[in-house]
Amino acid sequence: MKYDDEKIMELLNQAELAQKNNDILAGPVEAEGQEYTFEQRSFFGDQLHIHIPSSFKPMSRDMQRVKYPYEDRPAVILTNARGEVDITLQHVDQPLQDSWVQELTAGMKQMIKNMQPTNVFYDEKIISVHGKTIGYFDFKSPALDQPAYRLQFFLELNGETIIGGFTCPYKSYQQWRDLVLQMIHTIQTGSLKGE
Repeated sequence: MKYDDEKIMELLNQAELAQKNNDILAGPVEAEGQEYTFEQRSFFGDQLHIHIPSSFKPMSRDMQRVKYPYEDRPAVILTNARGEVDITLQHVDQPLQDSWVQELTAGMKQMIKNMQPTNVFYDEKIISVHGKTIGYFDFKSPALDQPAYRLQFFLELNGETIIGGFTCPYKSYQQWRDLVLQMIHTIQTGSLKGE
């Protein structure tokens, strides 16, 4: 009888999970026990648009110095309330065309592999989003306190390079990975219609 009760509870839990929204454009989604509502935000003179959790705020300068100790840190660093999950965007003054994105993505991945051979790499993909070529790869990297999950993406904006990033504790990556990929699929460039 106890076995039947456990089986019933497991099926109920699976049914509840199946009913939860996991589409960032269809209302709040859950990650790490928190509810996140995604909203479109614009960057770099309103030329880059991406859906990001509305609760993510710019990281404080003090925290930036700790988490991104190099001087050439990303121009945009948004983070959750605990400062554990970050989204970064950097506009790099380097020429880029859509047709070069695949080469840039592979080259950046190889550079990171060479610099940090202990990283464990997962996917590397080139996708088309709203007519724009975007390359990305993701990996697990060691860190001082706990391993981190990182995803980097690359695209062209007005003939120059945009490098985007996502970081969270590795223990949380399964809850965030699909949400980040959905975020990348919301990217639009240029002036939006109706503005």
